[in-house]
Parts: sequence; C-alpha cells; structure tokens
Amino acid sequence: MKNIISKSVLAIASIIIIAASCDATRRTSNQNKGAAIGAVGGAVIGGILGNNVGNKNNTALGAILGAAVGGVAGGIIGNKMDKQAEKIKTEIPGAKVERVGEGINVTFDENNPDGSKAGVYFATGKYNITPNSQLAIDKLEKIFTEYPETNILVEGHTDNVGTDASNMLLSQRRAEAVGAALKAGGLANNRLTVKWYGESQPKADNATAEGKALNRRVEFSITANEKMKADAKAEAEKQ
Repeated sequence: MKNIISKSVLAIASIIIIAASCDATRRTSNQNKGAAIGAVGGAVIGGILGNNVGNKNNTALGAILGAAVGGVAGGIIGNKMDKQAEKIKTEIPGAKVERVGEGINVTFDENNPDGSKAGVYFATGKYNITPNSQLAIDKLEKIFTEYPETNILVEGHTDNVGTDASNMLLSQRRAEAVGAALKAGGLANNRLTVKWYGESQPKADNATAEGKALNRRVEFSITANEKMKADAKAEAEKQ
C-alpha cells in the first residue's frame, strides 16, 4: 500500500506543478485553477481506485480515496487533515500515520520501532482491550472529539495462524472491541463504521514472524463527513 500511496502522491503533485506553471492556468482565477487541478487529480485518483479498490488488500485506501472531493475544496480538507494527522503522531506512540489524499490512515501493529507495546494491540488469540490499548484509544477518542467533522472506519485484521473462520471471528471481535471502547469514551455512533477481514488482507509475508506481527493489526481510516465537505466547497467558491 505504501508504494501505491507514494506513486499516487507523486503523480498528483507532478500534475499540479505542471498545471500551475502553464500560462493559461496562471491567468485563471483561483477557483478555476482548483477546478482544473481537481479534474486532473480526480482522473488520477479514479485510476488508482479502478486498479486497486477491487484488490482485497486495499479497502482502507479505497475508503479514503472514495471519499475525496478534489479541487480547491479537497485542498482545504487536506489542510485540516494535516493538523489531525500530526496530532495523532505526536500524542500516540506506536501509531503509524499516513496522510492519503483527503484522509488519514492509522495503523497499529506489533512492530513498534522501539520494541514497546504502545498503541492498540492484542495478545495472540485474544480480543480484550489491554490497559495500554485503552490509553491509546482514549487519546484517539479525544482527538476525534476535537475534530468532530470526520467519519471513522475501524478495521480488524489477523495473521494466518488458525483457520479462516476462526481468524475472521477473531478480527471481528477485535474490531468491535475497539469500536465499543471508542463509543464508551463518547464517540458518536453515527461517525463510526466497523469492519473485519480476518487473514484476507495481509500487509506482509506470513512466512516470517515479523510479517505475522505486521498482519495482526487494527487500522483506522479517517475521512471528511458531509458537513466538512460542504463547508470546504463553500469556502472554495469564495476564493
């Protein structure tokens, strides 16, 4: 997924630079510039979606890109997401935070760089929320409350140890446990979607212990809700 994200960001950035440098674009209004860039950027995003959303390993990416509005409004949303992403990075050790398009992807797995058990993680075969996981969830809930105009998708994933059926159930219980903890902390139910995929979406090779640890994970996709999109479009029209 990192390769897909990097390539898409570079492609969109290149298009924006080219568009901004041409004489015709320089003579247009800010709104028209945004529309032109949004149209081209939307085509790139559409290609990414067409090639990858059908791939079972890209549901989190698909959720974020599928919520994009593009253009100047998309840039306004992106600026707001930058602030939220930076806060998550700063306040929650163990969170792997990626800004993708107009959203944020947050992953917690067992491979923290410092070897600590910070963030949201589970013991092998378990789905109960540990004290350390609860601390991370509490911090996430406070950040989500501070930025109320977003929707949250929680995904549960496992490695390939055990049967398909048992792993699907385990990922469901883990994702639902995280969702329940967020709601218990005050997150509005209508902001939250919970999904689970068992072992079907590995991010790494299950043949190694390190790969298994990467695949035992909880992912969060953070996207703009309808109010944020409407406000961003209204602000874009004034530019």
